[in-house]
Amino acid sequence: MELSKKQKIEKLLTRGVSEVIKREHLKNALLKGEKLRVKYGIDPTAADLHLGHSVQLRKLREFQDLGCKALLVIGDFTAKIGDPSGKSETRKPLTDKEIKTNLKSYLGLAAKIIDVKKAEIFYNSKWFLKEGVKEMLELAGATTMQQVLKRADFKERLAADEDITLPEVFYSVFQGYDSVKTKSDVELGGVDQKLNLLMGRRVQRHYGMEEQDILITPLLVGTDGSKKMSKSLGNYIGLNDSPNDMFGKIMAIPDELMEDYFLLCTGVEEKEFLNLKKTLPLRDLKVRLGYEIVKLYHGENAAKKAQEFFEVTFSKKGIGSDILEFKTKKKISVLDLVMESRTVKSKSEARRLILQGGVKLNDLVRNDPGEVLILKGGEVFRVGRRNFFKISV
Repeated sequence: MELSKKQKIEKLLTRGVSEVIKREHLKNALLKGEKLRVKYGIDPTAADLHLGHSVQLRKLREFQDLGCKALLVIGDFTAKIGDPSGKSETRKPLTDKEIKTNLKSYLGLAAKIIDVKKAEIFYNSKWFLKEGVKEMLELAGATTMQQVLKRADFKERLAADEDITLPEVFYSVFQGYDSVKTKSDVELGGVDQKLNLLMGRRVQRHYGMEEQDILITPLLVGTDGSKKMSKSLGNYIGLNDSPNDMFGKIMAIPDELMEDYFLLCTGVEEKEFLNLKKTLPLRDLKVRLGYEIVKLYHGENAAKKAQEFFEVTFSKKGIGSDILEFKTKKKISVLDLVMESRTVKSKSEARRLILQGGVKLNDLVRNDPGEVLILKGGEVFRVGRRNFFKISV
């Protein structure tokens, strides 16, 4: 049944939402049909987007469906600000080449969720590389050091007597300036971004603009069941993962995460989910979750095939009739064999997977990257939970 405008607004402001700053102001603007400018910023720190990004992108699409203008800010300048002290692997500064590589797929992946053709796309290098010292000093006057250092990660590092670089201090101010340059009425972000989002209001106020409202969403926990979904932590489900891989990763998430994934990552109505939760066994509920998510990004036919593949490969203890044949040398190290399978993107990722027991040959774990294998052909080689190969030498 089609929701009324009022119901769509209520759903937008409540489902999968942790907090709305100036909720009544935002609600009234939407009820009046104001064409709000709604901003979501992404730094191109990896080559693809994942389900964690989809939480805000889905909210952005809801705003679009209400007639608002989506503003997608690609932080090709702010991606260069990481942790130059090297103490935080998750905030690694990127080179121009890395940023350019990562940007290639962003808009295509975002288009799986939002209407990119109707959105305004911004690259914040456009203003940060053109404006000079005078403008940056004016921007610096928008806030105080005490305000910036309220961030939890800064507090922890100060307490541990660790350095904080000036570019890092400026990061939230730069993000706030993006809101000025894009004339943002609303900004979206996760709970870990709250102080940065509030900085946008502060910087807009400094420049005499009306302050943006803020919609904050919960963080999507990754496949490890403990930390925020992150490419750098390897606990992510990519929007460009193959249907089989996406379905398999979803089936591997802890059961207690299913409700969050249903409500944050699918279009299944909350009432329907609660009914499914009451009537289906946990495993069948997770199968439905996998089906719904794969359908969103690959279509219904691909979702059915991914479910069938999972059933044959895992539930029936088989390896599937369409197992790939993998040709390699007779004598090869475990690490090189994993790299040749092209199931991982780097040697460090392959090494980590091997050490964690994620690689098997004929159902025997091979957890030494340097072990040299003598292959005869016909062996079943498994990488991770979903990738099976039949060895040919």
